[in-house]
Amino acid sequence: MFGIRLKRNGSKTPNRNNGQIINLQRVVKTYESAAGSFTALKGIDLQIDPGQFASIIGKSGSGKSTLINMITGIDRPTSGQVLVDRTAVHTLSEEQIAVWRGRTIGVIFQFFQLLPTLTAIENVMLPMDYSGMVSPSERPARAMALLEQVGMADQAHEMPAALSGGQQQSVAIARALANDPPIVAADEPTGNLDSRTAESVFRLFEDMADSGKTILMVTHDNELAVRAQHTIVLADGEIVDERDNR
Repeated sequence: MFGIRLKRNGSKTPNRNNGQIINLQRVVKTYESAAGSFTALKGIDLQIDPGQFASIIGKSGSGKSTLINMITGIDRPTSGQVLVDRTAVHTLSEEQIAVWRGRTIGVIFQFFQLLPTLTAIENVMLPMDYSGMVSPSERPARAMALLEQVGMADQAHEMPAALSGGQQQSVAIARALANDPPIVAADEPTGNLDSRTAESVFRLFEDMADSGKTILMVTHDNELAVRAQHTIVLADGEIVDERDNR
């Protein structure tokens, strides 16, 4: 579906080879409710190297999405440390996290999360508008270039409702790359796609890793998971296995 190779942007990708780009230390996440407390993560230690393509796999309720939410700053740990790209994410305020995330991590969701009232190209420009990292005059051209890279230039001015699931995910990937982040985190990005489109998405992630980005992919698909460079297996809020696949 995509048939593209990501272009390197050497001017914006600093050398991060001196240590891990993601480092979680003894991370615990407990949720409180009227029914009592539930611990979703139980003392997670995790290190990811720069430029690594890592998959996170486990059964429903194992803590996969909670873990990715810790790394992206969408949620906060009850205890422990979350260090991402040399930033102690768990110490940031909500405002600081929003700015940091816009510059550091491109997030891709299972259900795309495109704004329905914006066209494809406007959705891709949105992170640029929030971060201010790209000048207003350059944003349309950059957004169009990203849509071209994922094979969506012809649909740039379509609304999300007019696009198929695979096309919406393509736009979501372009949006995640808007600010050229060093890290891309994808939570079940192929869960709602047919097998052919899922394969195209996976190959695009491989291209991103080849271009120097660090990729984290939560998936329930064992076959895709083991094709990543590194696989992390979760069960009941704990890492029960880690393996290098290459």
